[in-house]
Amino acid sequence: MEKQPNSRMCFVCGIENPIGLHLFFYTDEEGRCIARFQPREEHQGYPGCLHGGLISTLLDEVMGRVLAHREVWAMTGRLEIKFRKPVPLGEELTIVAEVTRDRGRAYEARGEIRLPDGTVLAEGNGLYLRVPDEFVEQARSALDFWEVVPD
Repeated sequence: MEKQPNSRMCFVCGIENPIGLHLFFYTDEEGRCIARFQPREEHQGYPGCLHGGLISTLLDEVMGRVLAHREVWAMTGRLEIKFRKPVPLGEELTIVAEVTRDRGRAYEARGEIRLPDGTVLAEGNGLYLRVPDEFVEQARSALDFWEVVPD
């Protein structure tokens, strides 16, 4: 698997964000994006369960990042989440996404959050819109850091 870059301050992947999730993302041989996350007590909504907003955040990020190996920068145009089962704290989750449709400027993706045994806890579908090249250049400059870092 190929490791994707991290930023400094992104809430999900920012390595210097003091309240961030500090996730690492990988592209597998099939072009899917994969991340692992073990939610802690401070990530809960209902006691013992991951907050629904963080479930949505994880799925949105992995679906958006599935375009990274194509060197496509895109923003979320639509996000739909199906909450299948409560997502427990303290267990390592696998978040995985794949592109389902390439429409040139727009991409559709689907993602899942799974337990180690493969049980699907949440699913997402999203529409991601390519951002203009000038926005990409501004974003790269503002990021000041977009590198692959060691685990």
